[in-house]
Amino acid sequence: MSKKVTRIGVLTSGGDSPGMNAAIRAVVRTGLYHELEVFGIMRGYQGMVEDDIFRMESRSVANIIQRGGTILKTARCKEFFEPEGRRKAYENLRKRGIDGLVIIGGDGSFRGAQKFSNEYDIPCVGVPGTIDRDMAGTEVTIGFDTAVNTAVQAIDKIRDTMDAHDRVFIVEVMGRDAGYIALHSGIATGAENILIPETKTDIEAIIESLTEKEKRKKLVNLIVVAEGEEFGGANEVAKVIRERMPNADVRVTVLGHIQRGGTPSCEDRLVASHMGYYAVESLLLGRKNVMVGVINNKIHYTPLDKAVKEKHKIGQEWMKIVKILAS
Repeated sequence: MSKKVTRIGVLTSGGDSPGMNAAIRAVVRTGLYHELEVFGIMRGYQGMVEDDIFRMESRSVANIIQRGGTILKTARCKEFFEPEGRRKAYENLRKRGIDGLVIIGGDGSFRGAQKFSNEYDIPCVGVPGTIDRDMAGTEVTIGFDTAVNTAVQAIDKIRDTMDAHDRVFIVEVMGRDAGYIALHSGIATGAENILIPETKTDIEAIIESLTEKEKRKKLVNLIVVAEGEEFGGANEVAKVIRERMPNADVRVTVLGHIQRGGTPSCEDRLVASHMGYYAVESLLLGRKNVMVGVINNKIHYTPLDKAVKEKHKIGQEWMKIVKILAS
């Protein structure tokens, strides 16, 4: 039987995503409801190593549910991935009696949590906070809905100027290892081509398609590219198109970190609140080393090692849909 948790810590780690504050709020207030002591850990594992930890009350999370970013800040901590760094972190938790952790972040954050928990027997529960939506064991992640809607709004504006000038626009969205933002925003904005890391880019087919459309006087074309696409991103794709199609007016827009910021959508606030609540409930029930996810609109628990080893894959039928709808 697992020892009952009495004091929990919450941290945000890795890349920030809209809705992290809603998750923090849910963890803190659920913990307090169950008469736990709750501690905020600043700057992820960095704050754990450097002892940047403070007690949180209900008012600590007042008026934050609508804010982007994270009030606990976030960072990537190389020191935590060394045994000495983890020992320091453990000592800082032990002196406060913290006996459970909620980690809001992505796969790198969960790897650190799993290693730490195995070494020091502190139960850890992960909450998937990543705009990439690429975690195994969940169909939704905190921040994806806001990020993809931000991309759609930007691309809709770009389409207006595309139509006015008969241009080929190549828009790069985030997604170093996963193409969900590119796929969803591309389909939603009627992109002629969507390039993602999960599929090989056939540049010849793209050139052929653009050339054929040029002959039909269809000069307005939108290509949405995930930053991790194997050809090298929007600028590399544009370079080839300009060389092969000198008469085409080709422009590039890189949306970048605009997708990480902004007010979280209603969906992301609900997802974050739901997952944050169940993360605390999991610790109280003695679960450890699991990630809280949602599958078929129901809470689902995935071992952290499985969540970080596997990726939520894009089905090939989506790419068929893209091709048909863009024809």
